Amino acid sequence: MSTFLICYLFIAIALSLAINYLLLKFSFNLGSRNNLAFKQVRWTAHVKPSIGGISFFIIFLLSWGIYGFISQERGVVPDKQIIGIVAATSLGFMAGLYDDAFNTNPLLKFVLQLSCGIILISFNVKIDISNLEFINILFTLIWVVGLMNSINMLDNMDGVTASISAFIIAGLIGVLAITGHAASEFYMLILIGVLGALIGFLRFNWNPSRIFMGDTGSQFLGVFLASTSILFFWQFNEGNQGILQVKPFVLPALFFIIPIIDTTTVTVRRLLRGQSPFVGGKDHITHHFAYLGLKETTIVLLLLGTTLLSFPLAIMLVKNPLVWNFYVSFGMLAYVVALFFVFQYFYKKGELAQAKKRQDQRPIPKITKESLAAFNEKMQVNN
Repeated sequence: MSTFLICYLFIAIALSLAINYLLLKFSFNLGSRNNLAFKQVRWTAHVKPSIGGISFFIIFLLSWGIYGFISQERGVVPDKQIIGIVAATSLGFMAGLYDDAFNTNPLLKFVLQLSCGIILISFNVKIDISNLEFINILFTLIWVVGLMNSINMLDNMDGVTASISAFIIAGLIGVLAITGHAASEFYMLILIGVLGALIGFLRFNWNPSRIFMGDTGSQFLGVFLASTSILFFWQFNEGNQGILQVKPFVLPALFFIIPIIDTTTVTVRRLLRGQSPFVGGKDHITHHFAYLGLKETTIVLLLLGTTLLSFPLAIMLVKNPLVWNFYVSFGMLAYVVALFFVFQYFYKKGELAQAKKRQDQRPIPKITKESLAAFNEKMQVNN
């Protein structure tokens, strides 16, 4: 099976390259963003088609179809959770596609995101961190809706969201390979399929990009990553002992460290400025690293390096469950918090650098006879 999965990864990459090439070739105007709001969010203001997410969904469906064929041959009945994940990700994809086409009302967008979470819960894909069921349901909805928005917000610079998502999926594959699952074949297929789709997409999305994933891609990825992480990152608990556990938060915090830091930073700072956190702007951590003079490719590699640090930590914890106690969990979360403040330091430095640049670029007012006379008259009045 492992040989087949490796071959399937290369097939998915080739399919992604072909699909995105065709979409780019024949549908340049489909999903193109050139309005003012889009220019306020993207680092580059160039008009490019936002259709890359279509390739993600096509390859996801192909992976599901292959699994369906395999399960039928073996007489395996599809898992209830599998049906829920397919349904929720399909709704997320359709919601994103509709938003790319018609700029969805924020309230409708939220309702659709909430619906994705409700579908997952209905099919028993939910977070178990407490012996109180309403807390589990609440955290599941927060995770799904929050991650859909977080992945969308992170998609503000070439290559960032696709590469970070690819690393997270690699982490999911690693954890699944160690822990296993009753439907491992299905999850390995879809994880490797979407990973291949992202790698192929990055050929066209890496700086300088020729295509964006759009809300079609970010909303699909948000649901996909939320649902699969619920199964493989949030599964480590102490048997639902107590009102709230710490251990289940560790792996999600480690692997989603960049989306969490970026979304938390932007949301808190916008609220402190009296702005809506849902209105786009060039105030993300990626933008502030650029204000410090870093190139786009360097910024992406820096964020990937930060995510990469999570891999050895996560593998160590998963492979040594007896060592993974409360103090270790607390230490891992403290590490995430420490990195958050490190990013705040550089965020502030970028903010100051940008303010100084604007100050230096401010035009010097031209002195005329009229303005000089008005100034002298004002000085005489003051005296």
